[in-house]
Amino acid sequence: MKDLRINFERLVRDLEELGTIGQDQKGGISRPSFSLPDLEARQWLKRKIEEAGLVYRQDGAGNIFGRYPGKQPQVVMTGSHLDTVLNGGRYDGSVGVLAGLECLRTISENGVTLNKTLEVVSFTDEEGNLVGDFLGSRAFTGQLLPGQLQTARTQFGHSLEEILQKAGLSTDSVARAAGSRPELSAFLEIHIEQGPVLEEEGVPIGLVSSIAGKRYYQATFVGRAGHAGTTPLELRQDAFIALADFALRATQLVARKYYGNSITIGRVLLKPGSFSIIPGEADFTLDLRSQEAESLKSMEAEVLALAAEVASTRGLTFYHRIVDSTEPVKISEQLLNRLKGWCEELGYEYRLIPSGAGHDAQILSAICPVAMIFIPTVDGLSHTPEEAINLEDLEKATNLLLQALISLASE
Repeated sequence: MKDLRINFERLVRDLEELGTIGQDQKGGISRPSFSLPDLEARQWLKRKIEEAGLVYRQDGAGNIFGRYPGKQPQVVMTGSHLDTVLNGGRYDGSVGVLAGLECLRTISENGVTLNKTLEVVSFTDEEGNLVGDFLGSRAFTGQLLPGQLQTARTQFGHSLEEILQKAGLSTDSVARAAGSRPELSAFLEIHIEQGPVLEEEGVPIGLVSSIAGKRYYQATFVGRAGHAGTTPLELRQDAFIALADFALRATQLVARKYYGNSITIGRVLLKPGSFSIIPGEADFTLDLRSQEAESLKSMEAEVLALAAEVASTRGLTFYHRIVDSTEPVKISEQLLNRLKGWCEELGYEYRLIPSGAGHDAQILSAICPVAMIFIPTVDGLSHTPEEAINLEDLEKATNLLLQALISLASE
């Protein structure tokens, strides 16, 4: 099977077709889960799966599967997600689903007999537009917390239950999704890098060595609002100044003591938010990431302690609540070594690369060995309308995936 190759022109056509679904007025793609564009994309994918002669199914979380049966029910799975951030790009997630579909389509057309079953999957709401990242893969692996969904409200103002009902699902069906999960022996995911490293080095394929864990916090400094013209600087309890002080010192702390880790304050809301009033409250998001579990735990504790110290020194109060968290994942060494070998057999240059972004593969690592294949992103841009790839890199990655799936399912 080493000479078997995908139908690359067909894969490109699929990408172009899918890229027309959810186009928005700002030039990007907006397909949040269970929106009208997402529902259209789901029907499109279902049609493609059935046209390929694969067995279609959807579980209680809305995860979509296409199956190529083997002699045994144990599954080697590949895929990613079709949902996008608002005004996002057309390749994040999509390349993983469509590359997996093309691999199974090629295997089916050539009548390849396999010991294990193959499945391609599109997971629901990887981007977290509804109630936190990885809803579909967390449901699939049984990692949702009890009662987490019933009272959840989405960023769109509707309850999760209301949105699910429009798609013929429910919070109960999501919670039960893991009950229909087959036994997995491996999960492989192609994804765009979402960063500049591979392109800068001119390498077409990245083999992911680890995936960063994260902590998402919603946090607030609470001080006292006051008149901007009549309250002396030394008497102010300015929430914005506290946040600015914390942001600078926390960034310096992470850069100095936790090099390679990251801290990001991505959104800030000042209240009352008036031109001539001292901010009495500063709401902000706090994103902490690390490739090492102990480093993440230590950094998290120090950063939160620093925030409390800043608040106390300035006469304010600091509040925080965790919104989401994942643990760092080390990629299966066995799978990584095999991917290296397949790259060498195909003559593809590669490099090992850590992933700072989270992925469905990270969630799947709780139940089976996982591996990821990155392709370069033009200018490192992702989650924007400017997101782009060189298609030649995708062709190589998909042929690499094809050989990996055949080999793993032949065992």
